[in-house]
Amino acid sequence: MNSTTSTANTNENDLDQKLAEKPAIILVHGAFSNSHVWGHVAGKLRAAGHRVVALDLPGRPGAPMAPDQVSLGLYRDVVVAALGEVDGPVILVGHSFAGIVIAAAAEQVPEKIKTLVFVAAYLPQDGDSLLSLAQQDPDAKIGPTLTIDKDKGIAVVDYASRAELFANDGPAPLKEKLPDLILDEPAGPLVTPVHVSAARFGQVDKIYVHTSMDQVVSPALQARMVERIPVRRQVTLQTGHLPFLTDIDGMVGAIANAQN
Repeated sequence: MNSTTSTANTNENDLDQKLAEKPAIILVHGAFSNSHVWGHVAGKLRAAGHRVVALDLPGRPGAPMAPDQVSLGLYRDVVVAALGEVDGPVILVGHSFAGIVIAAAAEQVPEKIKTLVFVAAYLPQDGDSLLSLAQQDPDAKIGPTLTIDKDKGIAVVDYASRAELFANDGPAPLKEKLPDLILDEPAGPLVTPVHVSAARFGQVDKIYVHTSMDQVVSPALQARMVERIPVRRQVTLQTGHLPFLTDIDGMVGAIANAQN
């Protein structure tokens, strides 16, 4: 064996060892988006030695499906399937609406999860839905920008409102691009209650990443949800609703340190 081959094998073994030492991370996007929002964060987490999977939930370009076929149960099952493909307990991250999705997955397979990370996310009690929690959030500004197209079964955010609503803390170039990146969202899962129990979801380790300038899930609602559902640790980022785009290093740090 020549020295080049030996060095290559050593590097591969080192990488395998790094991946084995650190928990895998599964990233779940929120409503009106897809897995691409995690791109920068996922890249940095991989460079730090984590195996990272960024999921596309059904009903968007990465996983096309008619809106009337999409359900919260289907979202849960996609996450549970991804958990089943990864060895060992996983750090499962959910942004915004995906807080409800990862809670549903944790109820199904709590043993597969090392830590749940809620990022500016809805943190549900049994029977909560995005709709029911959003109705408790008078400080949020998303409501007046939303239209429900019942014929198509989708929720649509007003185009002109998107940049300031989601990335009020972002730089001008991001605000210019963002309106075209926001997707229409299947409406059914947004109004579907999630069912969780103290014996299963309640026993899974949790941390919460607050976003102090958020206009979609207000800081006040974030604080109230954490009062109702205790978490082991809280982190606050000085951002709007999309910290993975406007504070990439802060988001990476919060996820990478979730096990500590």
